[in-house]
Amino acid sequence: MPDAVVVGSGPNGLAAAIVLAQAGRSVTVYEAAPAIGGGVRSAELTLPGFVHDICSAVHPFARASPFFRTLPLAAHGLQWTEPPVMLAHPFEDGGCAAVHRSVERTAEGLGADARRYRDLVGATVDDWPDLEPAVLGPLRWPRHPLTLARFGWQAIRPADAFARDAFDDSRTRALFAGMAAHGMLPLDRRPTAGIGLVLATLAHAAGWVFPRGGAQRLSDALAAHLRALGGEIIVGHQVRSLDELPPARAVLCDLSPAPFLRVAGRRLPPRYRRRLERYRYGMGAFKIDWALDGPIPWRAEPCLRAGTVHLGATFEQIARSEAAAWRGEIADRPFVILAQPTLFDPSRAPDRRQTAWAYCHVPRGSGADMLSPIERQIERFAPGFRERVLARAVMGPAEIERHNPNLVGGDIGAGVTDLRQLFTRPTWRTYSTPVRGLYLCSAATPPGVGVHGMCGYFAARRALRDLFGGER
Repeated sequence: MPDAVVVGSGPNGLAAAIVLAQAGRSVTVYEAAPAIGGGVRSAELTLPGFVHDICSAVHPFARASPFFRTLPLAAHGLQWTEPPVMLAHPFEDGGCAAVHRSVERTAEGLGADARRYRDLVGATVDDWPDLEPAVLGPLRWPRHPLTLARFGWQAIRPADAFARDAFDDSRTRALFAGMAAHGMLPLDRRPTAGIGLVLATLAHAAGWVFPRGGAQRLSDALAAHLRALGGEIIVGHQVRSLDELPPARAVLCDLSPAPFLRVAGRRLPPRYRRRLERYRYGMGAFKIDWALDGPIPWRAEPCLRAGTVHLGATFEQIARSEAAAWRGEIADRPFVILAQPTLFDPSRAPDRRQTAWAYCHVPRGSGADMLSPIERQIERFAPGFRERVLARAVMGPAEIERHNPNLVGGDIGAGVTDLRQLFTRPTWRTYSTPVRGLYLCSAATPPGVGVHGMCGYFAARRALRDLFGGER
């Protein structure tokens, strides 16, 4: 009989299990899929020898995670690959904005906005050690209230208003729009400026990095450390009801509200159940993986050195694409986020071949086929791209949800991250539920989406305080 059971082996589930095991508690993790990792998995999706990341691919939050930094993951095989350019944003005239690890080098490429970038993003990078506990934690009294207030004054704004006031050059605004659009919200909604600022900051503070060999290596390292602490992981075991689980003092579910209701609904009081039923999921994603016979033929040179490329050209085009998906419409020119890890990690493909990974936002649950619109966007900035394609693997929202039931309707953020659901997700109870010993530890709890494990970390610490008298 374990002290604790964790349902789900995503990064938050594994983080929760590690915290409990570190405290001397016996832990068993149950995973429905045949492989661990949840949204942090890799597989040969196209051709033999081509390793693709099934969901997340670029992991600045993982490298920046206050909890993961304390773990000996390198001893379990985790290595980070840092590209020379964190992010490239090409334009139709062949020009390109680029984000480097250095704030100064990035600013030098932004012309008239160089000083403003140093003042806004550079200051946030300098303040990041003080901001980190607030950004990557639940709502609580901050340790550095003045620093957080300075950041929050800008972060709470919509991205369109922030970019218009902060930057003079349309290209800098477009660069910021691409980062803010990761939040899967229209750019006239709060707090999209904060999403853009945090991602820009992490490009400099941690880097937009890849696990060498594929995202699976991060999950494997977390699992290896858990097993070294005495934890057990059982894969291929779908938990259809909490009644199937062995008796345990604590059950932590790395599940978003919809799948959590399916396994725990009978145990939950009606009022709490209704609150979970009102939890809002956001727009979906349409994702493509490619096996390529060579590098993508970008016109703009910085794209050849970038791990991530944003394809949307102008702020207005990106904003239209995100607003359309939010309204339930399909954009003719979708904003595309693309990663090309094998330029810097040849272990993922054979014979100097390449892989690439890209997605765009679509209405939740959409059945629209976005293969051609996405490839047209790539061809727009890399003529001849299609000639390099050896094979494709396509996942629309329904396929994404089948791979990971937490991502309802293909919502890779596991829920809308607007002001209503930023700090009190999925309810004001955050990790706790009305049932003693039952907790939520998924990305549907604070601090939300991102491969950082902090949702699991804080949920497990709450369980330790509630049930076990704290940590040993």
